[in-house]
Amino acid sequence: MAAVLRSLQAPPSPDELAGVWRADQLARSPQATLPSGHAVLDAQLPGGGWPLGSLTEILQAHGGQHEWRLLLPALQAAAQRGPLVLVGAPHLPHLPVLAALGIAPDRVLRIEARSPAERLWAAEQALRCKELGALLAWLPQARSEQLRRLQLNGNAAQALLYALRPLDAQRESSPAPLRLAVQCGEGTQLAVQIVKRRGPLLEQALALDAPLPVLASLKPVRSLIPEPDHAVDRPARARPQRKLSSIAAA
Repeated sequence: MAAVLRSLQAPPSPDELAGVWRADQLARSPQATLPSGHAVLDAQLPGGGWPLGSLTEILQAHGGQHEWRLLLPALQAAAQRGPLVLVGAPHLPHLPVLAALGIAPDRVLRIEARSPAERLWAAEQALRCKELGALLAWLPQARSEQLRRLQLNGNAAQALLYALRPLDAQRESSPAPLRLAVQCGEGTQLAVQIVKRRGPLLEQALALDAPLPVLASLKPVRSLIPEPDHAVDRPARARPQRKLSSIAAA
């Protein structure tokens, strides 16, 4: 009789099962998140922000082109939790600009790794750091099984974990629960397409206001100046025109 009663019980709803979500709704997960700093993007991300301890892929045409503009607000918050580790970064970070934006230079650690094996090894070692704030790994040639290792190792680290990959990689399979393709938008905007998420398909790209870090660092500084106090900022004074009679007399 007990077995019959158990068989008659209603099955659990998808909301009660871990790793299961409705196809027309964003997944609800107890996983911690960090706001991205872009309200339009947070509204479309499961949990309302970047996941902590989970792999996120950023796809773009060229490395070093858009990631700082997209991730800067979250990295500012992550730097308060621990160091920012950059593995295989294509360009040196501009430390004075980051300092002006609240990211201390001693919070930025750049690891020079050239081969894919070296980059993956360095990324896995960084994930063992309990005080890690964020890991950014540029992995243009990573395979799906290698990304899965990062995903598994990242589960133990409550930090932001990003894999920066080429835009063409969106055609490849990936274990990352969240994948975004980023391109230039109008003006200072970025066009962000959510390629993969735990939720319904989003066909339209998101327009995010993301100025260059250099411009963002200048805004609070210039706002402290009440009046133009530099030669290039002062408007030119109108010169008095000489009368024609005085010119003729001269």
